[in-house]
Amino acid sequence: MTADLIVHRTGPGVTVQDQGRAGYLSFGLSRGGAADPVALAEGAALLGQSPDCAALEMAGMGGRFEASNDIRIALTGAPMRAAIEGEALRWNASHTLPKGAKLDIGPVTSGSYGYLHLGGGIDTAPALGARAAHLTAGLGKAIEAGDTLPLGADKGSDTGLCLPADDRFDGGAVRVLPSLQTQLFPQQQRDRFADTQFTRDARANRMGVQVTCDGPGFEVEGGLSVVSEIIVPGDIQITGDGTPFVLMAECQTTGGYPRIGTVIPADLPRVAQAPAGAKLRFRFITLDEGVALHRTHLQRLADLPKALTPLIRDPARMRDLLSYQLISGATAGRELDRKDTE
Repeated sequence: MTADLIVHRTGPGVTVQDQGRAGYLSFGLSRGGAADPVALAEGAALLGQSPDCAALEMAGMGGRFEASNDIRIALTGAPMRAAIEGEALRWNASHTLPKGAKLDIGPVTSGSYGYLHLGGGIDTAPALGARAAHLTAGLGKAIEAGDTLPLGADKGSDTGLCLPADDRFDGGAVRVLPSLQTQLFPQQQRDRFADTQFTRDARANRMGVQVTCDGPGFEVEGGLSVVSEIIVPGDIQITGDGTPFVLMAECQTTGGYPRIGTVIPADLPRVAQAPAGAKLRFRFITLDEGVALHRTHLQRLADLPKALTPLIRDPARMRDLLSYQLISGATAGRELDRKDTE
C-alpha cells in the first residue's frame, strides 16, 4: 500500500534529501544530499529499509504533516519537539502515523538539522539520479504548505524501535586531515589553529559554516597565488581576512582560498549539526589515522540495526527477565490474618 504525505505547515528550510548525486563534480555540480548522512542511516535502520530512501530534512524547524494512509515514520538527527495529535513522540525512534492524524514537529532543542523518514521513502521524480534538492544548483525546491509528497511502497511493518542518542549536536572535537595547502600556513599558525576554541557563527547554511575565534585571523604564505582547484565538503577554507569556513554538502566544486585542512567524513556531521554559538576544536591527524577512522565509521553505520531496542520491552523477548524485580512489597499474607484475629 502506498500513501502521500500532506504538508499543512512547514519551516523555511525543509527539503527532500537523500545521499546526493555522485559523479557530477567535473560538471560543476557537488554531490549535495543530506547535511547529516548519519541521520539518514539511522532512519533507514529504524524503518528497516535502504539508506538510499529520501527523507525530509528540516533545518531548525519542522512543520505539520498528515498521511493519506497509515504509514511508518522515524525521527532522527537534531532533536525536535514532535507529537501526533498532541501525544509527544520519542526522538530517534520509529512510530506509526495513522491516516488523517496530524504530526507536528516543532523547533530543534539542540543541533541544526532534524529528519523525518517515511516508510518506503519519498518517491518524487529523480533528477540526475537522485531526489535530493540542491537549491544552489536549481535542482528541486524547498517544501511548502500545500505540497503533497508521494511515498514509495513500504515493505516493512515494525515500529516502536529506538536508537541510543548521539552526542554530535552540540559541537565538540573535530578531526582534520592536512590539505594540499596546509604547508603554506606557517607552523605557528597551524599550531594556533589546533589550539584555538572556535565558535560556530550564525552565518551557516548547506554550502558552508563559518567559525570564529578571539584574536587575529590565520595568515598564509602565498595565499594570493593559490590556483583555483577542486574542493569538497569538509575542506576548511581560510578567507582573505583569515576566517575559516568549513565547506558543507552544497559547496561549490572549485575554489581559490587556501585550505588549512579537511574535516574527516565521520566528523563532518558534527560541524553541520553544531548550532550557532556551539564550540568547536579542530585536531590534526595523519592520513593513516583518517583511513582507520573512516573504516570504523562505515562499520558503525552498518551495525546500526544491531543497536535497535524496543520502546516498550516485550517480556517474552527479555533474556535478562529474571534479573528484574517485577513485584515489590510481597508478603506471606500472615500479617492480614493476624490483624483479623486481633
